[in-house]
Order: sequence, then C-alpha cells, then structure tokens
Amino acid sequence: MYNGIVNIYKEPGMTSFDVVARMRRIFDQRKIGHTGTLDPMAEGVLVTVLGSATCLAEVIVSKEKEYEAEMTLGYRTDTDDSTGEILPDYEQQDKEGYQKLMEMESVEDFVRNAIQSFVKQYDQIPPKYSAIKVNGKKLYQYAREGKEVEIAPRPVEIFSIDILDISLPKVRFLVRCTKGTYIRSLCRDIGESLGCGAAMSGLIRRRVQNFTDKEAFRLSELEALKEEGRLDEAVLSTDRLVEKYPAAFILPAAEKYLLNGNKLSREMFELKKSDTYDMDCDIIRLYDCKPQLRALYRYDKENDIYRNYKTL
Repeated sequence: MYNGIVNIYKEPGMTSFDVVARMRRIFDQRKIGHTGTLDPMAEGVLVTVLGSATCLAEVIVSKEKEYEAEMTLGYRTDTDDSTGEILPDYEQQDKEGYQKLMEMESVEDFVRNAIQSFVKQYDQIPPKYSAIKVNGKKLYQYAREGKEVEIAPRPVEIFSIDILDISLPKVRFLVRCTKGTYIRSLCRDIGESLGCGAAMSGLIRRRVQNFTDKEAFRLSELEALKEEGRLDEAVLSTDRLVEKYPAAFILPAAEKYLLNGNKLSREMFELKKSDTYDMDCDIIRLYDCKPQLRALYRYDKENDIYRNYKTL
C-alpha cells in the first residue's frame, strides 16, 4: 500500500470525488482522500493523501491558499458562479448598475479600489450551493429542494489581491486567503459593492500551503507512470504535510512510549532547531529512532507534558 501525498492537478469538469475514485483505481487501494474540495468548474491543486497520510488530511486545510480567479460583472446567479441560473430579482438592477458603472470616467480605478477593499478579515456568507452542513444536511441539498435555510457568516481573511487584467465586464485576479474562503462568495461580494452584481467565471487553485500547480500531476500522467512501473515517483513523503511543525526525535529509551501513543516529557526527545518553522508552536512532529515520522504531539502547558495528537 502507498503511504504519502500526491499533488494532483484537477481538471475542470471533474468533482473532487471523481479524482479520488480514479486515484483508487490507479493505485489499487481504497485508503485515499483529499484535503480540500474543488468545485467541478474549477481546476488546479488538489492535494490527495494515501494510506497512513489520510489521518493528517485535516492538518493541511488550515493552511494558506492561492487562487487565480476570473469574475464577470453585471449579473448574479444562484450558485455565485457562471454555472448557475441568473437571479431574476436582480437582473434589471444589475444591468442598470453595470451601465452606470461603465459611464464613470475612472471606471477601472473604481473597480480596483472596490476589489482591494476586500483585503481584510471579514465575515463571509458561503454560497447556498456548497457542502457546508446545517442541521446535518448539506446546503446544496436544501437548495436543490428549493428550501431556504439561514446561512451563518464565517470569518475569513484575504491576505492579498493582485489584479492581473481588467477587460470589463471581466476581471482576473490572484488572491491569497485563509481556509474556508469561497472565491465565489468573494466575487459576489465585490459585485454587490460595485452595485452591479458579479459571478465567478473561472477558477484555478495555484497553491495550497507549499504545494503548487507547477509540480502537480494530471491523472493521465499518473496512469502513464503506472504503465512504466514508476508510480512511486509521484508519491511525496507525509512529512510535506507537517513541515511547519518543529521536528523532534525520540530518544531510544523512550521509543516504546512513542510507539504506544503515550504522553511524553520534554526529556524524552531531542528538538531540532530550525528557522523554517515556528519554534513556539505547541505541536511537534515526532520521529522514531529509524528515523521515521510516527506522530504529532501537542504540548499540554498546564501539566507540562506532550500528548498524542495524531498517530500515523
């Protein structure tokens, strides 16, 4: 069985589940998952985890992400992207708003300023066609049934937005943001601030944490590697998921405690100093004597002890 990470370039038209299903056939194993859904219309980085790495799937979703997005001004849809139905209640209002926008002397500057105003922390309302659960049911299920449900806003942070091109009604930009940020919702919110509505019309996920689209494999490339007996070349070490956490190496006398998932005192391991990760982090990655990554441990400050957080 394969254990580790495969950085996939998801192509448009596929669901994230489609990718996992095909991966299971390619690698001939069931234990495969992904670390963050991409909508079918979107493309780009989809980090998949295999074997023992699946237990660390949620670790990566807290990381920074980078997207290249395109939005089209002048209309709104029920999905907040170009695949949805235009909202009739706003159709005339948005047409008039867009016409008014285009009559401005410095329209591009106005659009730029509106977009840049979202570089901040704000409470974002997710799309009603999304997989977020309310009362144990996914939002898109309510939407498909025509049922209205209150959607609570969620705190997100937009670190930066670099505008790549303005060819109205279309705008392309690169955005860095936190987990849980919906770019569809960001486009919708920008459109509302401009008074003309907007919908996302294209999306490429360029980066998730330290995984980029430049090093990602397309599924067809994996199938070719399998034919050549070189599939293992695409599998990255599980360490890549947890590189931000300080590395610690268990001392031989305490190895049995690590392997059993027992609590550990600071004297039981050696902490490797490095500038590449936060030494004040309360989570460490622990290696056995081989050395092989075995677990993540979290510091319990109150009791001055390290407790098992995730076992591989």
